Amino acid sequence: MTIHDKSFRGFSKEFFRFFGDLEKNNNLTWFHKNKHRYQNFIVEPAKSFVSELSPFLNRLNPSIRTEPKFNQTLLRINKDMRFVKEEPYKTYFLIHFGRFKLDSEFYLYFDSQSAQIGLFINNTNGPNLFFKKNLNMYRKQIIDVCKKYKINNKYSLYELKKEAEPVLKKFEADKHLPKLENINYILFQKIKDPSWDKISSDKLVIEFIKMISNLYPLYCFAIATDPLKELKKYEENFGTIL
Repeated sequence: MTIHDKSFRGFSKEFFRFFGDLEKNNNLTWFHKNKHRYQNFIVEPAKSFVSELSPFLNRLNPSIRTEPKFNQTLLRINKDMRFVKEEPYKTYFLIHFGRFKLDSEFYLYFDSQSAQIGLFINNTNGPNLFFKKNLNMYRKQIIDVCKKYKINNKYSLYELKKEAEPVLKKFEADKHLPKLENINYILFQKIKDPSWDKISSDKLVIEFIKMISNLYPLYCFAIATDPLKELKKYEENFGTIL
C-alpha cells in the first residue's frame, strides 16, 4: 500500500495559472470542469502548508487557529450566491491565522499576479480587539518594538477597504505611526511576484515563520489588554529575534 505524502513542497505555477484562467472564465460550468485543478493545486498544498506551520503556531500562541480547514485557516473562493448574479467565485485565495473571524491575523494571500504575506490588524472597536486602545496608550513602546525588531522599512503599509489600497511604500513607526489612527483595517505586507523562488519550495514555510517571528511583537498590541506582558512572554519563550 502506498502512503500519500502530504508534506508541503511549495505552490506550483499551476496555482497562478488556475486563478488567471478563473478570471477569464468565472462561471459554474468552467469551475466544475476544472475543480480537480482547484483541489490538487490550491486546496491540498494549502492544507499541507497550514499543517506544517501548526506546531510552531501552537507553541507561539495556542489561541491562534491552526486547523487546515475552510472557515478556520482557509477562505472559500465561492461567493454567497444570494448576493451575486455573475462571477460566483473569488479570484484570489487566502490562508490566514487568527483567533476568530475578523481578528488581527497573519496571512498569505494569492491572486493570479502575486503573493502577499504580512500582518492584518483590525483597528476597530470590538470584543478582544485592542490595537486602537493600545495605539494611544503605548505609542513609545510600539515605536521601540518596530525599531528593536527591525520592522521599520521592511513592510509596506496598506489600508484594506474593498481592496487593499497602498498608503506607504515603506512603513517607519517613528515617522508614520499617526497614520494608523485613521485606518480601520491595517495591512503590513510584502508583495512577491509568482517567480519568487520561495513560493514553489518548502522554504516558504521557513519564510513565513520568519515573518511571523518578526511581526509578533507588534501583533501583541492587537491581541492583549496588557501587551507588554504578552511581549515579555514571547521574548522569554522565543528569545529576542533580531
